[in-house]
Amino acid sequence: MKPGIKRFEHWLAQLETLIQKAMKEHNPGLWLYSNDARTPLFMLEGLSKLYADLHNNKKFSKLRAFFKTLEDALGAVDYYDSYAKQFYADPMVPVYIREYMQGQAREKIQRLNELLEGDGWLEPSNNRIAKIRKKLGKADWLSPNKELKGIKSFYTKSIKKITEFVKKEGPFTEMESQVHEVRRELRWLSIYPQALQGCIQTTDTGQSRELTAAYLVPEIVNSRYNLMPPADDNTAFLLLEKNHFFALSWLIAELGKLKDEGLQFVAVAEALQQTAGFKKDIAFEKSFEVFAVPKSQFDNLLARATAITQQFMQEQQLEMLVLGIAGIEKAGTE
Repeated sequence: MKPGIKRFEHWLAQLETLIQKAMKEHNPGLWLYSNDARTPLFMLEGLSKLYADLHNNKKFSKLRAFFKTLEDALGAVDYYDSYAKQFYADPMVPVYIREYMQGQAREKIQRLNELLEGDGWLEPSNNRIAKIRKKLGKADWLSPNKELKGIKSFYTKSIKKITEFVKKEGPFTEMESQVHEVRRELRWLSIYPQALQGCIQTTDTGQSRELTAAYLVPEIVNSRYNLMPPADDNTAFLLLEKNHFFALSWLIAELGKLKDEGLQFVAVAEALQQTAGFKKDIAFEKSFEVFAVPKSQFDNLLARATAITQQFMQEQQLEMLVLGIAGIEKAGTE
């Protein structure tokens, strides 16, 4: 089995197991949400995005659309459910806003179930996963060496795309379309090594500690999410500089905290629009009254996101992340 199809199969098998269990449940969508179906879907979406750049663009783009649509549906449930739980524990949030979030979470679960049925994920035979396997079996898989060169090229282009986005956008003024978006793209850089199951490894060059020292905090350095998968039967690897990868993970985590805090105001504003009939701008202004904080707090979140992202980019942390391709004798499994 070619490495590419083997990587897809690893995550497809996990997703298939989850779906088979969900099919036995009264509410399969809720069960999948509660049992982390998003992780294999993220991995499969990432693989599809990457391989669409290597070969069979049309085929992998279609596969990506299926994975992304299902992952987005789970993400919508997570968005409203997370804020519903957060607001339930916050006495400052009015009951009608809490109820709106809870209602939206239920509605998104219903839509998720409709999607599972409509796209054929829950069929007992010839289901969506079976069809995906057939498509993968017909792909024009590259040799391991050509594939690895393609992966390096794709990863490097992804970095360039992010740096250009940050440069173009300048100081962030929007939480969703700027802060959240740049975090999404940065996060893909950390997802690809996991999705590719061992052909990307990290190594400490011994020359990056001073530049990355501020990012090497215990919760990042000791996180299991920053461990590379075992090398297994890979004989050549794309090497990333370990401490710059930690720096990347730090930025993703910090932007995530800022994004979550900022989007709570956006979520409340939506609830005010839908339940109290306020116009968008007025609802957003009133969202700060709900938490008894000035709007400057939101502006400070954007300013903080801008500052840490621009500092990270000025240090060229991403540009120093990719070291190159190495044989097995040079690659560790750190």
